Amino acid sequence: MEELRGIRLQKFLSQAGVASRRNSEELIVGGRVSINGRLATELGVRVDPKKDDVRVDGKRIRPAKSQWYALNKPRGFMSTRSDPEGRRTLYELVPAPMHRLFYVGRLDFDSEGLVLLTNDGDTAHRLLHPRYRVDREYDVELKEQIDDAALEQLRRGVQLDDGRARAHTVRRKGGRRVVLTLREGRRREVRRMFAELGYDVIRLRRVRYGPIRLGDLPTGEWRELDERELNALRRVKRAGDDEG
Repeated sequence: MEELRGIRLQKFLSQAGVASRRNSEELIVGGRVSINGRLATELGVRVDPKKDDVRVDGKRIRPAKSQWYALNKPRGFMSTRSDPEGRRTLYELVPAPMHRLFYVGRLDFDSEGLVLLTNDGDTAHRLLHPRYRVDREYDVELKEQIDDAALEQLRRGVQLDDGRARAHTVRRKGGRRVVLTLREGRRREVRRMFAELGYDVIRLRRVRYGPIRLGDLPTGEWRELDERELNALRRVKRAGDDEG
């Protein structure tokens, strides 16, 4: 029935690629959004994307086709649009038309692997928010082989300075490599978990985010998601809508 009444303004803005839903709410509250010439300040207001004239800072916002890309971020790149220290960012790896997309899944400077780029803020919110418990899978190489007790501790949980962190799954991958999945995205969480147990991480790669896998995408390269992957993301979004 939501389609008959229109959709919430912040949802329309996020789907149009203006900003995430939360940042769209800030735009509305900040008095930067208008509907049919009248300032919109209420978060609950609904719009008809086909009929209503929605503007942000005076610029007309139109429904955008959903875009999704996978990027294999190398080490030595920041997950940000710009860096005050002048370090390279992941946006230097993609063509200019993709610079307006926002990234899903921050990776720190020394980490590598899968980052998603999109203009679909609504689905991105489902992937990012801890409430929806979306898997992030990491392939970790350690300085030394990890023992079984430490693997079990990762499963039970490790106390960090910002709360307890627990791996949803953990498995040994031979030698000094471990594959684990987390269901939240705290700052440097994987590295801090291993450090708390006394292990140094040599290499950290994210190989899956939700239903999307890195696969054999070369380091520093990007690709557009295929229809099968887009359908998987739609299922994630529908699951979030059902919960909400």
